[in-house]
Amino acid sequence: MLKLYKVYIRTMSSQNKQSMPSLSSKLAKFQKVVKPKLIVNQEIKLQDIEDLPGGSAALYFSPRQTRKQRQSNTAVLKTDLPAKKARQIGKEEAPINSKATKTKIGSATIVECEVVPKYECDNKIDVNSIKAEKESFKIVPKLEHVDKIEVSSIKTELESPKKVPKCEPANGIKTEVDSPNANWWQQLENVRLMRSERPAPVDTQGCHQCADKNADEKTQRFHKLVALMLSSQTKDETTYEAMNRLKARSLTPANIQQMPVAELEKLLHPVSFYKNKAKYVKQTAQILIDKYNEDIPDNIKELLKLPGVGPKMAHICMATAWNQITGIGVDTHVHRICNRLAWLKKPTKEPEQTRVQLESWLPQELWAEVNHLFVGFGQTICTPLRPNCEGCLNRDICAASTAAKKK
Repeated sequence: MLKLYKVYIRTMSSQNKQSMPSLSSKLAKFQKVVKPKLIVNQEIKLQDIEDLPGGSAALYFSPRQTRKQRQSNTAVLKTDLPAKKARQIGKEEAPINSKATKTKIGSATIVECEVVPKYECDNKIDVNSIKAEKESFKIVPKLEHVDKIEVSSIKTELESPKKVPKCEPANGIKTEVDSPNANWWQQLENVRLMRSERPAPVDTQGCHQCADKNADEKTQRFHKLVALMLSSQTKDETTYEAMNRLKARSLTPANIQQMPVAELEKLLHPVSFYKNKAKYVKQTAQILIDKYNEDIPDNIKELLKLPGVGPKMAHICMATAWNQITGIGVDTHVHRICNRLAWLKKPTKEPEQTRVQLESWLPQELWAEVNHLFVGFGQTICTPLRPNCEGCLNRDICAASTAAKKK
């Protein structure tokens, strides 16, 4: 029943809509057609909304402009537009900015204008003097090259590197040794020459420069030992700054032994593995106080027993602190460069392996300078990444040279 009731209501509403007459049909029945009372002249293009029939502008909607709007728009056109465009809109409305006067006589128009007086120059230009100046210019004679330059000879000179003269050994050093590389002496002399021309951080901030020169010899030896312990896998600049902080707190075995570990770690940071190294330095200070009267051992065996001291540190410490050459201090720079220069019979993976092979054939007179020489060379030219092979004097006699491979 509910569905039928809804259908009945819908049909009733649709019948009512169809039966309702529209407004236009009602007006047609009464025959009341609205006719305009005002006849608009076709010549008038614009008509104001105020002039429409009815008297009240609010009853009509028209897109036409009001009288005030049209007057304001025509005023804007007169002021903003230039004279040329204004004349195109209407010649009568365009302003004429001229001193000329027009008079009409019949069909003709006479224009009266002001006559501009002739301008006379005070300084007259002499044409003859200008011609004389043009003719007086000196003609530069064409240069003829007597000696012709050969471009090919210049290219060959630039491309061919300067050959370093062979150096003869001095101080009675024997060069005829069983070396893996026949050019080892020439390579060594080239490294010496390059090191003399280019300073490295190890020269001014190495472990041998970290000791306090104003302190006694015993304290200076302790400073060199501590600097070597901190230098492992750390740049010389970082080690040097850490040593300055320690020296400001009076770096002695007794002061280190009394200092808390946390405070010592803050002084060593950002040295690599600074926490482990702080423990090693503190333990070493205690051993030196108990066994060596706050001095360091004077032999390799005792130095190697100290915590955190390896073969490289021990040999360098013996050379710098006690002036005794017991072996070659091989670090990452010496290990890398010896493998690149082919100074080893077999390639090595560990610095200690490199030291053993190097000491087997290198004359003992050269052991003292190898570490300092190769460390500075590795910091400036033969760097771990992207070595400067183009600027190296050994580029033609080095197996690892990238410049030699390009040729």
